[in-house]
Amino acid sequence: MNLNRVGCQLRDLREIDRPIKLPDDVLLNIVERMSTLDAIRTCIISKETLKLLTMLSQIIIVIGTTELLRINGVVADVTSMILRTRAPQIPIRNLKLKFILRGDDHLKIGRSVALAMVTQEIDVAEFEILTNKGSYDCTRADLLFFATQFKAFIGECPDAFGGLTRLHLQNLRFGPRSVLSVEHARLIELDITHGYFSTVELKYLPKLQRMSYNNWHYAKNPLVLGFVPQLSELGLANAYVNTDRTIRISQLLINGSLIRSMYLDFRSGKIWVQPECQKLLAPVLGNLRLVNLDNLPEECDIAWTLFFLEAAPSLEELCIIVWDHKCHIDSRQSYSKKTDLKWEPSTADFKHKNLAKLTIHGFESNDSFTRYVTHFMKAAVNIRVVSLHDKKVCKHCTGKFSHVKVRPSSYPQTDEEKDLLSRKITGSLVATSHAVIQFRPSCYYSPPVMEIL
Repeated sequence: MNLNRVGCQLRDLREIDRPIKLPDDVLLNIVERMSTLDAIRTCIISKETLKLLTMLSQIIIVIGTTELLRINGVVADVTSMILRTRAPQIPIRNLKLKFILRGDDHLKIGRSVALAMVTQEIDVAEFEILTNKGSYDCTRADLLFFATQFKAFIGECPDAFGGLTRLHLQNLRFGPRSVLSVEHARLIELDITHGYFSTVELKYLPKLQRMSYNNWHYAKNPLVLGFVPQLSELGLANAYVNTDRTIRISQLLINGSLIRSMYLDFRSGKIWVQPECQKLLAPVLGNLRLVNLDNLPEECDIAWTLFFLEAAPSLEELCIIVWDHKCHIDSRQSYSKKTDLKWEPSTADFKHKNLAKLTIHGFESNDSFTRYVTHFMKAAVNIRVVSLHDKKVCKHCTGKFSHVKVRPSSYPQTDEEKDLLSRKITGSLVATSHAVIQFRPSCYYSPPVMEIL
């Protein structure tokens, strides 16, 4: 929350309130542009503006995790007050709440939202539910306790959960190798972080469009897709360092053939996807448009990623990030366990007609990378942009983990080096390529608080 900005808004509204007496709809438009907590601070300056709180159509209370640990009770009280006193005839366009499972705070929020679900019209409702410990600090007892809290929360406030359209969960374990089975008529987005389940079964979610699962803890497929006819975006993130098992996309997406966007984050650990042939993958990747492959370990050859090109005829963009990111705890413990994946193209003259852009972060001017880009450009006959970036830099881990060995970069630095490399990449192309090869500097990355706890 920007207190300086709030102070300016307070002064502005004081000036507005006294001499001009703006109409409610104009004042409400100003207030709706603020965060809900800022709106409350602004509106309490007078009786004229206080009534605006009962007319809000957007209720968004999302603050940083560190501050939330301190004022979670205030968030619960504010949520209860706003939902209890607002005008029920005004629909809520967006209800977005971030809070911690702690004490009775979450129950107060749940009961208030449950009542609003029954008595008011709510278009979009989102819960981002945190635990009061970071993921890497949780013991098994903590995880079981959080899961018990969560089950009691659902039991106490079924109407609140029944009306949600987005749900974010973390740090839950229901028992040894338990299965989380999900059925929900309204849910559009589901996000799970550190779920200690043998698998998550998306049994019946007719409106689900986006699903992400970060850091699962068993070797089998993290997801089983049931009835998810609208699922179009899938994100999976894991280091997967304790097993040699890999995930077969053809099995994972057997009921998910409408996926258009796929994000796979390997957390600088082992590659846990098994390259498969076009015959197996084409039925499930026929609608895929965008693939993001994040945090591939630096010592692994990226040639295996070309199987996406063969298997997804509608693919338009591929983004690859090669990076040993030290903030990922598992990446600092597992270098010796990483292995390359072997993959061979099904045919030497394969052509792809729809792919328009290739982006690589962590590009190196060695033979492995240049061969990859050349092969890619030969296959993607209509490619327009090849964007080659230097290695990403994290503001946190460059200081905290300065003692950890970092692989030197061979990224081209001068215009002459970049020009020579461009000619090396395109020199063996039979046909003249219309693609533009762009060289970009490092991207700076600031990890969220929960990632580095």
